Amino acid sequence: MITSLINEQLICLNLAASSKEEVFSEMARLLARQGRIGDERQFVADLWERESLGNTGFEEGVALPHAKSAAVLQPAVAIGISRAGIDYGAEDGQPSHLFFMIASPAGGADHHIEVLAELSTKLIEEGFIARLLRATTPADALAMLLEGKQDRAIDKVADQGFLIGVTGCPTGVAHTYLAAEALEQAAAELGYQIKVETNGSIGVRNSPSAEEIARASAIVVACDRQVDLSRFAGKPLIETSVKAPIKDGKGVIQQALKAPAYVASQGDKPTEKPRAGRSDLYRFLMNGVSHMIPFVVTGGLLIALSLAIGGHPTPNGMQIPEGSMWNQILNVGVVAFKLMIPILAGYIAYAIADRPALAPGFIGGWIANDGSFYGADAGTGFIGAIIAGLLVGYLVRWIATRRYHKMVQPLVPILIAPITASLFIAAVFIFIIGAPIADMMAGLNALLLSMSGGSLVLLGIVLGGMAGFDMGGPVNKVAFLFSVGMIASGQTQFMGAMACAIPVAPLGMGLATVLGRKLNLFDKSEIEAGKAAAAMGLVGISEGAIPFAARDPLAVIPANVLGSMVAAVMAFLLGITNSVAHGGPIVALLGAMNKPLLALLCMLTGAVITGIAAVALKKGRMSRSAALA
Repeated sequence: MITSLINEQLICLNLAASSKEEVFSEMARLLARQGRIGDERQFVADLWERESLGNTGFEEGVALPHAKSAAVLQPAVAIGISRAGIDYGAEDGQPSHLFFMIASPAGGADHHIEVLAELSTKLIEEGFIARLLRATTPADALAMLLEGKQDRAIDKVADQGFLIGVTGCPTGVAHTYLAAEALEQAAAELGYQIKVETNGSIGVRNSPSAEEIARASAIVVACDRQVDLSRFAGKPLIETSVKAPIKDGKGVIQQALKAPAYVASQGDKPTEKPRAGRSDLYRFLMNGVSHMIPFVVTGGLLIALSLAIGGHPTPNGMQIPEGSMWNQILNVGVVAFKLMIPILAGYIAYAIADRPALAPGFIGGWIANDGSFYGADAGTGFIGAIIAGLLVGYLVRWIATRRYHKMVQPLVPILIAPITASLFIAAVFIFIIGAPIADMMAGLNALLLSMSGGSLVLLGIVLGGMAGFDMGGPVNKVAFLFSVGMIASGQTQFMGAMACAIPVAPLGMGLATVLGRKLNLFDKSEIEAGKAAAAMGLVGISEGAIPFAARDPLAVIPANVLGSMVAAVMAFLLGITNSVAHGGPIVALLGAMNKPLLALLCMLTGAVITGIAAVALKKGRMSRSAALA
């Protein structure tokens, strides 16, 4: 990774700066001159925002300022050396001389974390920092960075046993990987094999298996954030700060080898209080979305495959012969689709309050997605799942932090919290949220009926907007069921407009991932989800766009609504009809629509508008957020 992000022109061996502010400005200019950032002021502001989470000055005169920023055009690492030293606010109180400034695009891959992990292996090397500070030319400095990791003379063969380490710092960045490297080197010098789990800001990596835990001689938990310690029950274990192995890796390991066996208890709690705020909320949502995506992709593609190969258009929709192989495949896909909304809610709750929130989160998500609990024709969809997950998570967290008698405490995570939260979320949807949703659906249906004889443009705007709003949720369902009902009365133009609007959201988001790739607006998982969404869109499965809407509703939902509106209005104006209760290009290609080529044009136009709008809105929101930082 380092080799692709740094060159000689990004290395300054004699910084003129005399303060932290001047270091940021001077090195930002260096990045700007190389075309790596487009807005120096914005990037510097993002650096300071990162500093507010914790000072990036470390021991031995090293500082690692870094930021994910919309100002970054291309990921890069700039290196600066101050001969006189800068008062950077380092943890050891000493001046900082060596600066690694890491620029990573906002919304892109976590380049800064990957680089920090790679730099850790160099910074831990004995004498590396001193050698780098003595470099006389940028070429010499670059050569030192790119040279292979030094082979250290190990007197002992690694046959003393097997160890497990766990590292993590509050922000999940530099110390996490520095501590992991220090443990690995110390273990090798003592003759032990070791596997180190890192709990960084890009997630948990390199977790030990049950078999590895079983054969471990000792466990070193050098972590300042919450980790699951119960899995290490019965093993010699020490808990210490993430800085401890960096200062004395051998000593920490020797303490662990002499430590008593760990006994799991209710004391397995976070060592840091979770910080509230937008970043936490985003992390909770992402946990739900990341677990939901496999269900969306699996279910959507199985349904798409079965409809495309085994389906036939009928007045009641795309039908697959009962008892056929494709019907069974369809049923498997439907199961995955039924599970995806509870999965979203469950893992949002889990991210907030851990395992006690998992069951009530699933239950709340299922109730939210099943309108029969509260007398509605359709559930609340992914919006309801997000509400359920957040409510359950915060309730369980509150319950778990109360003081209980020692006889009651063990029952809290397995009985009290799950049951209380399950009853609470069921009551919220059945008695509070459910009735308004049912009334809303009835009101929307009445609105569509009252508009059915009016302006086609206005009707297309309303019908298309409803189709693109929640992708299979209650608003979408009202528009769909209204259009299906109009088929029975011989007015197939409504279903024609709906059929053109249905695939716009998934097709548009699939296109957006292609358009936004060079702008680093989507990560790898979203790009893969975009391919699946496009495939679902071809057979009229609007749920393919849900992961994108759940992750960034303020950008994705307006884009979906706009494109769907355009597609529906065009369909009405072009006189497109559809006698089948389904939508998407597959319906047009199978002959259920009177003007298939024009219908495809409507769908394509709407998808293009959605894709362009989504990219523009995401880019705009990202730039505004960075500017306000």
